[in-house]
Parts: sequence; C-alpha cells; structure tokens
Amino acid sequence: MNLAATGMAAAVAIAVLTALLAVVVRTRTSVVGVGTALTGVAAVVAGAAALAGGSFSVVLPGVLPLSGVSLTLDPLGGLFVAVTGGVAVAAGIYSMSYADTPDLRARGVRVALPLFVVAMVLVPAAANVGTLLVCWELMALTSLVLVVAEHRRGPQVASAGRWYAVMTHLGFVSVLIGLMLFVAHTGDDSFAAMREAGRHLSPAVAGVVFVATLVGFASKAGIVPLHAWLPRAHPEAPSHVSALMSAAMVNLGVYGLVRVGVDLLGGGAAWWWLLVLALGAVSAVYGILQAAMSSDLKRLLGQSTTENMGLVLIGVGAAGLFASSGDRALAALALTAALVHVVGHAAFKTVLFLAAGSVLHATGSRDLDALGGLRPVMPVTTAAFGVGALAASALPPGTAFVSEWLLLQALIHGLPAGGVAAAIAMPVAVAAVALTAGLAVATFVKAFGVGFLAKPRSEAVAGAHESPFTMLAAMGIAAVVCVVLALWPAGILPAVQAAAGGVAVSGDVTLRLNQATGALSPLLLTLGLVAAVAVVAAVMRAAVARRVRREARLWDCGGGPMSARMEYTATSFAEPLQRVFDDVVQPELDVDVSHHEESRYLVQAVEYRRKVPDRIERRLYQPVLSVITAWGRAGRGLAPGSVHRYLGYGFYAVCGVLLLLAVTR
Repeated sequence: MNLAATGMAAAVAIAVLTALLAVVVRTRTSVVGVGTALTGVAAVVAGAAALAGGSFSVVLPGVLPLSGVSLTLDPLGGLFVAVTGGVAVAAGIYSMSYADTPDLRARGVRVALPLFVVAMVLVPAAANVGTLLVCWELMALTSLVLVVAEHRRGPQVASAGRWYAVMTHLGFVSVLIGLMLFVAHTGDDSFAAMREAGRHLSPAVAGVVFVATLVGFASKAGIVPLHAWLPRAHPEAPSHVSALMSAAMVNLGVYGLVRVGVDLLGGGAAWWWLLVLALGAVSAVYGILQAAMSSDLKRLLGQSTTENMGLVLIGVGAAGLFASSGDRALAALALTAALVHVVGHAAFKTVLFLAAGSVLHATGSRDLDALGGLRPVMPVTTAAFGVGALAASALPPGTAFVSEWLLLQALIHGLPAGGVAAAIAMPVAVAAVALTAGLAVATFVKAFGVGFLAKPRSEAVAGAHESPFTMLAAMGIAAVVCVVLALWPAGILPAVQAAAGGVAVSGDVTLRLNQATGALSPLLLTLGLVAAVAVVAAVMRAAVARRVRREARLWDCGGGPMSARMEYTATSFAEPLQRVFDDVVQPELDVDVSHHEESRYLVQAVEYRRKVPDRIERRLYQPVLSVITAWGRAGRGLAPGSVHRYLGYGFYAVCGVLLLLAVTR
C-alpha cells in the first residue's frame, strides 16, 4: 500500500471513528475538532502523494449495488483532495472553540462535520458513476445538516436551508441525467470505460451530456444564474462550515466540470467552452458587484466566492477553447491559471470566513454598518482578515495576483491563436477579469476599512475581545499559507501542472511562461514594494524631523471631535459604485423624513434605507416561485380528505393510461 492509499484509508477511518465518538463521548467539541483536523491531514498526505506520482485503485463490489465502490486517485483528483484536506485542518482546529455552543454541540451536527469532510475527500477519488453520485449526495446531505445547525437563531436559517436543499438536489438531478445518458452509450459506468467511449460519442449526445453535467456542477460552484443558494447558505452556516463550503465544496463543481468535459469527453466542441467562459465572465462581474454593495460581512464573502469561481471558469473555458483549436500549450497555461486560483482562493477564503466568524463570536454581529474599531481589541483577527483581504484583492503582493496574472497572460496570448471565436471572446474575458480585479479592491477596502479600522459603532463592538487560541491558530495557519502562496507560488506549480496535464510555467523565484513571452517574480516585486515604502517613509520622516513640532487641534468645522456617525459606513462607501452600476444592480431606495409637530419646516429625523436585491433572482426565480405557490394553493382543493375522491382519482388515472395505450399501440 503506497502513501496515497494509506492517506485515503486513514482519512476515511478517522472520519468514521470521529463520527462514532461524537455520538458516545461527552467532550464532543474537542473530539470532533481533532478528528476533523486529522482527517484533513490524512487527505493532504494522500493528495500530495498523488500529485507526486503515486496513485492507488480499490474496488469494493459488494458495498454498493450494481457497480460497487471504485476509487482511484490521479493527479487531478489529488489536487482537489489536498486542497479539501488543507481547509479541513483549519476548520477542525477552529471548531474546537467556535462550535462550543448548545446548537453546535448537538449529536447530529457533530456527526455531520467529519462525514461532510470525508465525502468531499472521496468525490475526487471516485472512479465510477455510482461512487461519485453516492459521495456527492452524502456531501449534500451532511452540508445541509450543518447549514441549518443554528436554526433557532431565526427563520432566515431555515429559509437558507430550503434554498440550499432545493438547488443542490436539482443540480444533483441534472448531473444524474447527464451521467446516466453517458453510461447508456457506454455500457459501463467506470471512468476508464467512459473515457474510452467518450471520444466516439456523437456530437449531439456529447453536447447533451456536457450541458446537463455543466448545469449540475455549475450549481454546486455557485455560478450565475444558479448561485441563489450561495449568498444565503454561507452567511447562515457556522463560520467553520462556511469556510469548508466556500473554500472546498464549491471547488468540486469545478472538478466535476474538468473531469467530465476535459477527461471523460475528451475536450469536445468549441461552443462548450465558449459557454463556460461566458458563464464565468458573467459570474465574476456580477458576483463582485453584489459583494461590493453588501453590508453583511459573511454575505459579502459568499458573493465573492461566486466571483472567484467565475474567474476559475474563465480559465477552464479558455483552456477548453484553446485545446479545441489545437493549441495545447496555451490550454495548459489557462488550466494552470484556473487551478492555481482554486488553491489560492481556498487559502484566502478560509482565513476570511474564519476571521468573520471570530468577529461574529466576539460581537454577535456581521453587519459592517454596525461594526468598526476592532483593531485595538482584536489585533490578531484584524491582521488575519487584512492578510485575507489583500490576498483576495488581486494586488501585489496578494495570492490572487499571481493566478489572475497567469490568467490574463493566457487570454492575451490566446487572442491570435483561437480563430474568430477567440478574437471575440478573449477581449471580453480580459475586460471582465480587469473589471473584477478593480471591484474586488474596492470591496475588500470597504470590508477591512469600515469593519476593522473605523470607530466602534455600538457597545457590543466596543466591548469585543479577542477569540480563543484555537480559533486564532486556525486563522494563523490559513494566513501563513496565503503569504507563502503570494511570495512563492512556484512551490505549488509542479503539483498544479501535474493536475493540469502540461508544463506551461517554469522557474523558482521568477515565473516564466514556456510557450509565450512573460515573466513575473512575486518575491522580488514584494521586496521592491517594501523597499519603496521604506524609502518614502524615511524621506518623509527626515523632512519632518527638521521642523519644530507643535501640537494643535485640527480644524473640525465647528462640529467637535469626530464621532462614529461622521465616518463612512459600508453603505455610504459603496454608494458611488452603486451609482455607476445603477442600471445593473437596480437598488431599491427609500428616504423617510420626519418633521416636528410644531412646524413642518423643521426636520426631526431623516431615515435612509437602501436594499440591493439580487436582480437575477428577482427576474428568474421569483416568477417560478409564484407559479409554484399558486399551483400548490390550487392543489389544496384536490385533497379535501375524502377517500372516495382519492379512489376516483386512481380510477380515472388508470382509465386514462389504458386509453392512451389503446390509441398508441
């Protein structure tokens, strides 16, 4: 048994043992936290071994009916297993203190956490359709239990659970239809047989399989317009669960798309990947616009996940488009950029959600308009969120900067290589990536500046305290990974390129494109920025030191010392962006002016309310929900409780079927 097999076996065994102990052991919080973290460690070992060239295969025919359980770990699956395990390590350590509440100590919730992690680990290792679907459904059910764990907090938690349950199972049905159609033309549900037969499917069948699976996998990844569950479920789930869902689970939608579209179907037609690229561009821009408008910290991070998964799909779509035109080098570069972004996003979204949970744990609020002044009382959390915000902002030295630079290089160099389709799609994709990067900077400046650096806006915030050690340790681990990925991305390039199936980038300190012109050294760039800042600071300090210092009160326009009411809130910070994109987001504004009873000329109070609803949800989902609601109300009249009427329904249904058979045969 090699290291990959040992790691996978250990991950499954530890997760199952942890779930059993969660039922019988009283100190379930620490047991489940340690067990989840150890499951993650074992998954990291297995994934790293697969990326290094080790692999394993196991078939257990008696476990599942028809096809049995079949597991195989290759480099592509190993990358996603390792990323999932890394997130699980931080989430498990974090939960040891964060999850010590009555709702999160419930046996069902404790059992669900390690099972959720091991289900995510097994999905990339599945080697046949039956195993994949069972693990996928286990992942959906356990994550649903975790999303509604704190249902006593309010009705919004139950609403988020309903949205998540419906959307994830509709996505599952779509994946099921696509894969069953594939298997029907293959005769065997093993990936090896499907990989062999996928090259010989008719274009019509292959196109239907791809679109059906794309719908299901895009729903899991939170891609527009199938994203409606994501900004609901992520904020209401416990914060360590939010990190697992946003940094690990959504990645499996990308994995499924690459596995089916690139591996099993062999690449396919160009229009497949133009569709993926278009969905990615729309999701990236729309997701970050919604995040820029949001004042709920965890909702903002959830909408940022839609943006980042959109960027990943741009890379995947570009890779498929280049491969369909025969340019394998650019295809490898684009897929490498997408997978590097998957790894980077997992790192910085983990630290951001854990830091947001730390804020919620200390203040009881995630409303940016009510936060502020956290830096003096929560310095470690502030530093961790700052690292994550910089990493997500696509600015040097940030984690996302390297992956988005690689993505832009692939798109720009692909302009003359992909024909007419690429000549139209690539400039649009470049514009989408650039716009997304700029809006991401504004979004995280708002989140960090308003939430942590402003004055406290409530007594709860003013009395906040730093989180327990295990929570800080988990945030620290994720933050260190972000820093390493930002300064030395070459450390993960061999593994990522093994998963991508091509060597497109080389170098240790300086990254160089092998088949195109381009080079970047994140470490040297960072050192240059630090040196420039140090020189400017030294010059300014020397210039000021020559003058005589004098303390004086700043001019305050007669308003007195600045208070929290005079500072920007998240809503006011986002208002200029809202005005620029007013036609896209279509905000709902309401201004309520109250006057004194003595005189209508004297204003007593002005109340400003702004709501930025999800336009796609309002135009697409609300009409569907209205029709379903009307249908349900009409259906109540068909069920008055009369047994005779129910027997009549059955009689008429049987007669109708018999008449239909008589006419058609």
